[in-house]
Amino acid sequence: MSENSSSLDTFPKVLSRNVSQFGNSPAYREKEYGIWQTWTWSEANDEITNLAKGLIKLGVKEGDHLAVIGRNRPYLYWSLMAAQQVGAVPVPLYQDAVADEMEYILTHCSAKYAIVGDQEQVDKIQEIQEKVKGLKDIVYVDPKGLRKYDKSSLHPFLDISGAGKSDDGELKEELDKRLEKITGETTAVLLYTSGTTGRSKGVVQTHKAIIGASSGANELDRWSSNDHLVCYLPMAWVGDFMISVGQVMVAGACLNCPEGADTVQMDVKEMGPTVFFGPPPLWERLKTEVNIRIEDASAFKKGAFQYFMNHAEKVGRQILEKKSVGIIDRLMYSIGGFVIYGPLKNMLGLTNVRIAYTAGEAISAELFDFYRSLGINLKQLYGQTEASVFLTMQDDSDVRSDTVGKPIRGVELKIAETGEVMYRSIGSFKEYYKNPKATKETKDKDGWVATGDAGYIEETSGQLRIIDRAKDVGKMKDGSMFAPKYVENKLKFFPNILEAVLFGAGQEKCVAFLNIDLSAVGNWAERNNINYASYQELASNEKVMEMMKGHVEEVNQDLAKDPTMSGCQIHRFLILHKELDPDDGEITRTRKVRRSFVAEKYDDLVTALFKGVDEVSTKTEVTYEDGKKGYLEATISLVDTQTYMLKEKSDAA
Repeated sequence: MSENSSSLDTFPKVLSRNVSQFGNSPAYREKEYGIWQTWTWSEANDEITNLAKGLIKLGVKEGDHLAVIGRNRPYLYWSLMAAQQVGAVPVPLYQDAVADEMEYILTHCSAKYAIVGDQEQVDKIQEIQEKVKGLKDIVYVDPKGLRKYDKSSLHPFLDISGAGKSDDGELKEELDKRLEKITGETTAVLLYTSGTTGRSKGVVQTHKAIIGASSGANELDRWSSNDHLVCYLPMAWVGDFMISVGQVMVAGACLNCPEGADTVQMDVKEMGPTVFFGPPPLWERLKTEVNIRIEDASAFKKGAFQYFMNHAEKVGRQILEKKSVGIIDRLMYSIGGFVIYGPLKNMLGLTNVRIAYTAGEAISAELFDFYRSLGINLKQLYGQTEASVFLTMQDDSDVRSDTVGKPIRGVELKIAETGEVMYRSIGSFKEYYKNPKATKETKDKDGWVATGDAGYIEETSGQLRIIDRAKDVGKMKDGSMFAPKYVENKLKFFPNILEAVLFGAGQEKCVAFLNIDLSAVGNWAERNNINYASYQELASNEKVMEMMKGHVEEVNQDLAKDPTMSGCQIHRFLILHKELDPDDGEITRTRKVRRSFVAEKYDDLVTALFKGVDEVSTKTEVTYEDGKKGYLEATISLVDTQTYMLKEKSDAA
């Protein structure tokens, strides 16, 4: 931000600044039909202004809620900002949300208008339109498949922006009046939480909050108009909104939109982003792809990979952090960079990345260290939707796998007597929409907000350490700590394990559900001539269960070294007969496990694990791609594992 950044307290003002200072610099890029298209800040401003005037002509009033649904495209980001300019409130929704989820949010926020990406979203809205009484008009970007639809309340995006472009001055006059009314306290967006513990809540965020939090984050990591970002995460997720809208706008950086979900990795290689954001599941998936490629490589390449990765593990982080390393080690690391690390980063599309972020949930130390050893400046940050994301971030000079950094400018932290992390922040939310009770329970009269996370601030470093969700941290029957996420992340470090859910609070021992990673385990099965026809068949294979048992026991050995966590060793596990799925309510759209829901839905399996039976038959309701329900029956084997005593006492139990 410029020197008078305090006056840039609304997004229309920030956009005006960007046009003035970076008018001819690239603002948005999109790959369509294999060709990159670019819009400068001046061109993007024209698009946003024309759309805003078109929305006024369509009938959008100040205070109206306008839903935005679709994949990451410049047109939909412009829609968010055009809605802000006319005084309406943009409400981004997950593009893969099923009709029932859409119905809840559209009804809850009383949306009157929607701008969507394509026919799929139009169909979902029309399916529930009779239940969403207030919705008047739908604007669509991609006309494919919509030619024969009733157009009485359907409008092509280009028609709406075209109406603004052909304005004779009347619409511009009205737009200017509305822009004058927008202040830092005006609602900038309504973002819905992931709903880990229940129904999603609508988080009301102001212009001042979003811009303030983005400014603090940009300041710490020295964002500039020369930075390039790639947006591929759901637009409804607060992480994408804050980075792709908040930080990009505040820095005047360039946002790159891939052609589609299937081409993201290839497009990222072409974009060469300087800043990259990925939640832990994304970093897990990328490492799984690396492992699959290495397993398919020749013996020589495997050997070279293992040798140089061992060397990277030894000195890579020190070199990245500019610490003292011997000349021979530096030389070997340089050779490794030429033959292994460089090609690997290029394959991942991360060659030009100067900052990589991870957030959303905890990442395993092993996974975190893997990327930093390659020379990728991966850093953790901590925040939540209610805080405009950014609460703590790691400075380049003090990056660790077990902490999430220090408070950024504008943030205060404290730890409640219960161990819960509390904060006050410039980015703090205004309220939960239509939910004053929840607002009061979360945010007190002095502005302190309860995060729901248990943690503590280190006395020596001042960095925050997050233990787990406060509600998930408990005690075993013998009084030892039960912190499931810590153990689950260790399990998910193995490329073969996609998801893990630990149970054990109040019990004598811990047990776990596992999901295999179909790509990694399927690749392994093919190399070992194991035939399978479905996820369920592969998951029930005896050799797969034996492999999973080895992974679990390796984690148990590691836990046995930690006096605090040794009680969380896994005594028994099973491989679920289906992947946990957001359509079935088992995980959120951002892949956070709904622990209590899973425990209740699979109560028979949890009970069987604790009772010690060897096999259990179960019947599970599932949701198919077309939204229809069905049932999946399976007989599941339960596996006993070896646990270990604390290392200083003994080797094995």
